[in-house]
Amino acid sequence: MERKQTARILVAGTGPAGLIAALAFADAGFRVTLAGPEASVPDGRTTALMNPALMVLERLGVLEDIKPKAAPLKAMRIVDATSRLIRSPVVTFRASEIDEDQFGLNLPNAVFGPALASKVAAHPGIERLMSMVKTWHLDADMAHAALADGSEVGASLAVAADGRLSPAREAAGISIASRSYPQAALVLNFHHSRDHAFTSTEFHTETGPFTQVPLPGDRSSLVWVVKPETARELAALDDAALSLRVEQQMRSMLGRVTVEPGRQIYPLSTVTPLRFARHRVALVGEAAHVFPPIGAQGLNLGIRDIDDLVGIASENRDDPGTAKALAAYDFKRRPDILARSSAVNLLNMSLLSDMLPAQMARGAGLGVLGGVAPLRAFFMREGLRPGSGFAALAGGLRKPVRRN
Repeated sequence: MERKQTARILVAGTGPAGLIAALAFADAGFRVTLAGPEASVPDGRTTALMNPALMVLERLGVLEDIKPKAAPLKAMRIVDATSRLIRSPVVTFRASEIDEDQFGLNLPNAVFGPALASKVAAHPGIERLMSMVKTWHLDADMAHAALADGSEVGASLAVAADGRLSPAREAAGISIASRSYPQAALVLNFHHSRDHAFTSTEFHTETGPFTQVPLPGDRSSLVWVVKPETARELAALDDAALSLRVEQQMRSMLGRVTVEPGRQIYPLSTVTPLRFARHRVALVGEAAHVFPPIGAQGLNLGIRDIDDLVGIASENRDDPGTAKALAAYDFKRRPDILARSSAVNLLNMSLLSDMLPAQMARGAGLGVLGGVAPLRAFFMREGLRPGSGFAALAGGLRKPVRRN
């Protein structure tokens, strides 16, 4: 016999965005049903989370469990490793320049995911269903989900945390703009003989970024964006050959490199929905935005989605899935999502472009950032907290002028 259950909030998807959404809604006092299977594939990737996202995790009681196994990000460096006519100077962003101890933490997903899942399992306000949503029916008063195990769930609001292909988004009739890039990301971790000094370095190449991010000890994670066929060739190399290629690509900056077991390849694409909520469905995480892995924006943006959605739902507790509430969410998230995704996609396209004007624009922009400290501080603040760069500028303008 089929079980019929009701929930005010239904979270579809059990990746990091879905687990965080379930915890955040339950922490805010909502009854939550989380639908989706446990992660079954080991994830060797890491996630760089900035300070505002870490504050959300701290509020949810997750940060304490994962912090000892994460590495702080104290500096971020951009190196133009192209061989083109117009090249940018090296630009280094230091957290100390904006009075921060760190920009954030780099977390191994193999630690992060289980920590989130453990908190979800222990939360009395979360009903956990280990089955995926099979079909959706969305009407004026409720979102109905039929699960693969025969369960049915009804909710005032469905939170689509079900990834870039998002069945919930499709059921809500939300159109997307998408494109595939001629790029793939090779992801792995490696040991190195020199201290990384908690500095992440992003080498810009003609095929995309080569990004080293510190891990605890003399270890780092790597996201190497290349042509898909190159990614396959690199992944097929033996450990010694791949270690040498990684060391050469980063100019022996961290000394001798030894890659660790486990290599993953991810094709790159961009997905932008034309709206971020509709028909009792609100999009978060990769259901709301997909773009290349540049500048550590992905899950940080997703956590802001969740934080804003919980805030708006809390103002509409009687029925958080009304058209009015969803319109407020769409209005609030649109500027942040479009600005971040556009900036990342433009930078990625400038790396792929052989056109001199694109190279000049990228070089000039990075050159100005490297040479003008106030502008660099503005971009660092905006990168952490949207609007904080403008707030700092306004605060500076309001400071009284000292007269001798």
